[in-house]
Parts: sequence; C-alpha cells; structure tokens
Amino acid sequence: MNYTLHQLEIFHKIAALKSVTKASEELFLTQPAVSIQLKKFQEQFNIPLFEIVGRRLYITEFGEEIALAAEKVLNEVSTINYKALSYKGELAGKLKIAIVSTAKYAMPNFLTEFLSENPGVDLTMDVTNKAEVMRSIENNDVDFAMVSTIPKNVKINRIELMENKLYLVGGKQYKSIEKNLSIKVMEQLPLIYREQGSATRNAMERFIASHKISTYKKMELTSNEAVKQAIIAGLGFSIMPLIGIKNELKSGDLQVIPVKNLPIITNWNLIWLRSKNLSMVAKKFEAHINENKAAIMEAHFKWFEKY
Repeated sequence: MNYTLHQLEIFHKIAALKSVTKASEELFLTQPAVSIQLKKFQEQFNIPLFEIVGRRLYITEFGEEIALAAEKVLNEVSTINYKALSYKGELAGKLKIAIVSTAKYAMPNFLTEFLSENPGVDLTMDVTNKAEVMRSIENNDVDFAMVSTIPKNVKINRIELMENKLYLVGGKQYKSIEKNLSIKVMEQLPLIYREQGSATRNAMERFIASHKISTYKKMELTSNEAVKQAIIAGLGFSIMPLIGIKNELKSGDLQVIPVKNLPIITNWNLIWLRSKNLSMVAKKFEAHINENKAAIMEAHFKWFEKY
C-alpha cells in the first residue's frame, strides 16, 4: 500500500461529514480533486470503504475502522509538527473555540492577529447554537466559547469583549410614520423569530412579554442569515443583533427602526471553565485578548457608535 497523508486526511473528512461536497468545502479543494483522491485511496483496499445508495454516501464498517485509524495517524503527525515548532521556540498546538452563530460576525476579528503571529497554532471553531456551545464548555471539549448569555449553573472565567445591541430591523420597503415606533403599531408588524433556544430569540421574547405585545404572523427561522434574507425580501421584521447586519445597513437593504426601550443591550464574552487547565496556546490567546481587545474594538467595531 502506498497511500499518502493527504489521502488519509481527505478520507477522514469524508467519513466525518458523509459528503464529498462538504469535505471539499472544508478542505478548500475542488470536488473533482477530492473525488480523485478518494478513488485512489479506495483502490488500495480490496474491501469497500464506502457505498453510494441513491445520492447518499455511506461509510462501511470497514471504512469506519480505517477512518478511526486515519484520525490517530493525523493526530500523531500534528503532534510531531507541534513538537518540531516548539523546539524552534515557536508557539504550536490546537486552539478550540465554540461560538453561537451570531458571534461569527465578531470572533474572527479577535483571532486574526493572534493566528498571524503564531502560524504553528491550528484553530478549530465550531459555529452552532447556544445549547451546543454550553455543552461543549461543560464537557471540556473546547478551550473557549463566545456567548452573550452567561451560564448560571457552570463556574466560568470570562473576558468581557464588547456590547451586543439588538434593534428592531426592517427592510428598505418600510416607511416610518413616527419618530419612535409605538407598541400599538409594532403589534401590526409580521414578526420573524429565531429558533427555540437561541439567545436572540430569548431576548426578543422577553422584550415582547414585558411590553405585552400581541405578535402577528409569527415566523420561525433557524439562522441569523435566514432571518436577514427574509426581512430583505419583505416577509417581516425582527429584533436582531446589530453586529450581524453591518453590510446590509450600509447598502440600505436593512434599516434600524427606532422603538422605545430598544436596543436591548447585553455583552459578548469569551468564557472558559474555571477548573480548566489551559494549554500554553490557550493561555497565550487569553493574554492576547486581554492586551489587545481595546485596539481590536477600535479597529473593527467603531461603526457601533453610530447606533
């Protein structure tokens, strides 16, 4: 057998995602290139690694065993690479972060300089819902998480990063008839909600309940992007985090609609388990955030001050 580390990496990713297309996207390769390497890898075994039923790819029991072995090999190779860099005096290792979906508009800006200065650090960032983020923290699966709601039942350390402002947002079709939208008028608007468990959904529901607003034509969508596109298309209005609509506000596709007692203001926080023994990479990242968060805010989030 003469398979390569590249082929092991590709097959491991395909086995994890059960999709050649998704694997090619995550590996930043073309789908034909991934398919060719998968074919070459399979040719070295007399037993099928996978099968195609309809249009779906299924990993065989033998394939699952090979994927598990591939993971072990790839982890050992990473360890060798990290040790080589460490002996050269460079910071090396993995940084694992889980973030709620809206935080994807902010977290990259807190990572860019750190990763640029430390090329030996590999980042794994899981973008998911609030419940999964908290599960990752509680299970010690990640080093850090970025959230806007502090968990009450878990002892954590945190660094406060920036404000999270939530406004009522509408499309460019909306024409305001008053300086501040009244609750009576707001009750006539078709409202779009995020899914259950979303921190944005929870904040929106608290505002609506506290002001005794009767909602109209409630629609539920499972991502911030989906909500944005629905509003742009004129399907309704929603209370949304300002951080996720910068480009749409600039282009005029979305607008902030003034409402009394809005915005809702919370804070984005970088959190980690108080009991966690941080790796050297994680410690360096914590120090980087503490030292540079003000400069990062000034460079990337100055536009917040307009709202």
